[in-house]
Amino acid sequence: MAVRTLDELIREGVAGQRVFVRADLNVPTQDGVVGDDTRIRATLPSLRKLVAAGARVVVASHLGRPKGKVDPKYTLAPVAKRLGELLGKPVAFASDCIGADAEAAAGKLADGELLLLENLRFHPEEEKNEPGFAAALAKLAPIYVNDAFGTAHRAHASTAGMVPLARRAAAGDLMRAELDHLRRVLHPEHPFLCLLGGAKVSDKLAVLEAMLRRADVVCVGGAMAYTFLRAQGKSVGTSLVEPEREADALRVLEVAKQTGHELLLPVDHVIAQKLEAGTEHRTVAEIPEGWMGVDIGPETARLYADRAARAKTIFWNGPMGVFEIDAFAKGTEAVARAVADSKAASVVGGGDSLAAVNRVGVADRITHCSTGGGASLEFVEGRTLPGVAALESAA
Repeated sequence: MAVRTLDELIREGVAGQRVFVRADLNVPTQDGVVGDDTRIRATLPSLRKLVAAGARVVVASHLGRPKGKVDPKYTLAPVAKRLGELLGKPVAFASDCIGADAEAAAGKLADGELLLLENLRFHPEEEKNEPGFAAALAKLAPIYVNDAFGTAHRAHASTAGMVPLARRAAAGDLMRAELDHLRRVLHPEHPFLCLLGGAKVSDKLAVLEAMLRRADVVCVGGAMAYTFLRAQGKSVGTSLVEPEREADALRVLEVAKQTGHELLLPVDHVIAQKLEAGTEHRTVAEIPEGWMGVDIGPETARLYADRAARAKTIFWNGPMGVFEIDAFAKGTEAVARAVADSKAASVVGGGDSLAAVNRVGVADRITHCSTGGGASLEFVEGRTLPGVAALESAA
């Protein structure tokens, strides 16, 4: 199903009207300063369009996990300041996201002005999708825009519950871009390569099985690879494994065999005895006792790069090693370069994968960098995202 786009909404007219924008402004802050403003910048195009069209913009977001209680550590006040700096105009800040203060602040907005509400998750009703809370949010603006793809897999009051209460609802430009590019992964041009990394098989099991039915090649990296290798009877030393998932790993390998698709595992490894910067490390084909795998080796990186060079569509989520330590980040960085060098349409998601393409300076050569880690995985699995379904129903 289609969703109404922001451009369609603006053509229908928003001047002089309040528009509620659910954004994803969940950024790191410390001592009242935003550390990384990537997510703020990602929603600027939608906000600028609405401001230019004369809308009165009420922006809402969560930040962190305050567990339904007011916690000054998770205030969005620093985000309001940074948002104003990036937009080049002041952004008002409401001390709450519902109630008299929020309603008064929204009522004071003039055409082209913006208001940022305090953290939605200071109220437990947000994550519970409580109808009364959704109604209180909807009271602030009759028009709704969701530009927070990263939370679209959550059936929360601000992503799903309030949408049917809006007079009109649309997807913001960031949301629309995410959906357009991820649909390309659902209906890929072949050969289709999927690169999956990360720590746990359990986190990626569903997407692994879904991808093996769709992708021509699935390359596995990160600690999750060691569960597969141990399930095959190979030595993994003290590498991180999930013994309770070995049966699942064998089932996934069987799915690969049945579908005739390739599932590639590391053929060499960077190993160490401790997860510390500066510790001794070496490259081996087999992991000895007392050592743990901390990254894919150079031969594996070349193998995965070869598949990337042949692909016409690539989806990558998750690091190939312990990316936080420079010496163990080489495999992830090599994969980032390989994806960028490929002529394939590429979608990269997940914090460490995005950090890798930024670190090696190739983000501009990735077709789409997805801001929604968990949401993008659920979407490419083929699951219905509550936030998207709500927009489709509203359209």
